[in-house]
Amino acid sequence: MSFLQSSPIHVPKPPQKTQVLITGASRGIGRVTALELAKRGYNLTLVVRDRSRGEKVVKEARRSGAESAIELIVGDLSRMGDVVRIANEFLSAHDSLDILINNAGAIFQTRGLTVDGFEQTFATNHLSYFLLTRLLEPALEKAAPSRVVVVASNAHRWSTIKWDDLTYEKSYSAFGAYAASKLANVLFTRELARRLETKGVTVNSVHPGYVATNFGRDNSLFASVFARMGQVFAISEEKGAKTSLFLATHESVAGVTGKYFSKCREEAPNKHGQSEVDAARLWRLTEQLLAPWLGTSRDAGGGGECVRVLDARAL
Repeated sequence: MSFLQSSPIHVPKPPQKTQVLITGASRGIGRVTALELAKRGYNLTLVVRDRSRGEKVVKEARRSGAESAIELIVGDLSRMGDVVRIANEFLSAHDSLDILINNAGAIFQTRGLTVDGFEQTFATNHLSYFLLTRLLEPALEKAAPSRVVVVASNAHRWSTIKWDDLTYEKSYSAFGAYAASKLANVLFTRELARRLETKGVTVNSVHPGYVATNFGRDNSLFASVFARMGQVFAISEEKGAKTSLFLATHESVAGVTGKYFSKCREEAPNKHGQSEVDAARLWRLTEQLLAPWLGTSRDAGGGGECVRVLDARAL
């Protein structure tokens, strides 16, 4: 019987006090991931947008008998300043990180810009993953062997990166922007794994399946209808969390890196997601967009200005 099919979810106990950070941990597969890890004794830092929802997850974990240390960090991952603060709060309390699970994600009916001037889907689903991971790299390297899990989606299979319209000013669709952000997750995973292959940090992306969650219901009528229609075909949150848990904890994938997984098995992403050239190009572009927060360009203006002046076709 495969790991995905087994019931209940099997998560091995950590070999020692293991520190995990999970984004988007207050609902959906992030919540299930947090609860399952807490039950087995993993120490958790839960990044949530809503403190009250995060506190409910902590109480739920305690009721289930979890005795691990659980802390909350509240922040909006669409705001790069919040991402920096989240990383700083974690690093002020911990000098190492064993497992990072980039799980938070969103879909938006209409095109909108964040306070930094980024298109909101791209900011939430890609830029926050990139920035948080880069800021936490020293802690991941110190804990090596350590792991990064990036929650992507098979939606990437219907997408390409619009190098000449990254902010979707010319043409916007909710699914198109979402699918492109998930392709960005796959490419980010590929390039980060290459860069960290000698550091003892593995990086893999995951398709959780179409999960019966409240994903998308808070931000638009379209997303709400889309989510509700999909319940007919959706799997449970518990099944959706299994591949993330598998990649985060199982010894069978301890040395595996730069791969894409679905149903706890390695799969090939679409041809664009396999492009080393595109992965490197997106990395360079993202570093330029995030220069003010990464500290690589102290004389750069606000994030929005970076978006407006950067011509991705030149990269």
